[in-house]
Amino acid sequence: MRSITENCRSGNKILLVANTDWYLFNFRLSLAQELTQEGFEVLFVCPPDEYSKGIQEAGFRLIAWELERQTAPVWDELRSIYKLYKIYRDEKPCLVHHFTIKPILYGSFAARLAGVQAVINSITGRGYIFQDSTGKPVFLRPLTELMFRTVYKGLKAATTFENVSDMVFFTENGLVPKERNWLINGVGVDTDWFQYAPEQPADELLVVFPGRLLWSKGVGVLVEAARILKARLPVRIVLIGRPDPGNPETISEEVIRDWESEGVIEWWGWQSSMREIYHQSHVVVLPSMGEGLSKALLEALSCGRPIVATDVPGCREVVIPGVTGYLVPPNDIEALAEKLERLCKNPDLRHQMGLSGRRLAEEEFTDVKINREIKKIYTLMLDPSQSPHRRL
Repeated sequence: MRSITENCRSGNKILLVANTDWYLFNFRLSLAQELTQEGFEVLFVCPPDEYSKGIQEAGFRLIAWELERQTAPVWDELRSIYKLYKIYRDEKPCLVHHFTIKPILYGSFAARLAGVQAVINSITGRGYIFQDSTGKPVFLRPLTELMFRTVYKGLKAATTFENVSDMVFFTENGLVPKERNWLINGVGVDTDWFQYAPEQPADELLVVFPGRLLWSKGVGVLVEAARILKARLPVRIVLIGRPDPGNPETISEEVIRDWESEGVIEWWGWQSSMREIYHQSHVVVLPSMGEGLSKALLEALSCGRPIVATDVPGCREVVIPGVTGYLVPPNDIEALAEKLERLCKNPDLRHQMGLSGRRLAEEEFTDVKINREIKKIYTLMLDPSQSPHRRL
């Protein structure tokens, strides 16, 4: 198979497009660095925010794209599509890679208008529109489904999914074609940086929740389980992360402060070095309602920490029950408290699960392996002689 560069007929630019600079900086920087080493010019396209400086300091050009994450007036949405079309027309990339649902829909349409040679769409989870069956999603879902079916017509695009459940959902509902689909195990983890470390002894064990503070991440369920757990044994439940005002599922800071004042949880906010957090922890918990494939859980695996998570797509791919942690039903407060209690009371079990998790991270989830798989897709999509490929 020829190299990606040889297949790229219209220049050497690749554009990575997302709805936040946070996503691109935290999840796709290593991919961009590998592509640069192979001779590509990689550009980041997203709304600029606090991570833009880090992207630029890493040596990449960032193109500001105006986009509202929540639903905006129709004119603003059309303007976002037009702005993206202008970026594609001016930059003339050989390939664009869209991440998350809104950039996929708007970017696919803009790419077709601009005549982009190859399009990769990465569905990193279903998002609240497809997960929530109440409120605004009830009205937005039919429109979103129609947009999916429309933008894919006549478009040469590959679609990647982070778990089988999402792949089946989007293909069986006719939202994306059944051809040119790939299953990619998330974004991977740098196992050299997120090193294994044995847990440190402590008077009170540390149970860590790493993630955005959203109701859909199960934070409220964890708080109720924490009330039960703290009545049974000395343990600290720590939330690492912050609210996400751009997400309808965000939890207000006032609510979080009330929980903290009550003493049921500790809130450490956003942390720049999660490796040190995992090394301090004894158990990692994520009672989410659904993920693409959780990077936070991959980092916890790599650091050798047992996990308690919900039995939903994006978590069950990481947690092998009884081996690397436990899975519990969504919204099951008692089950969550019971599994956390079992791990907190059994240091030998935590140790064995931690070692198993580290092995799993090294074998299946390294970022080197994931980036290699993505680059293979780039090569196939840029070579017109290749037939559509699908991996389940």
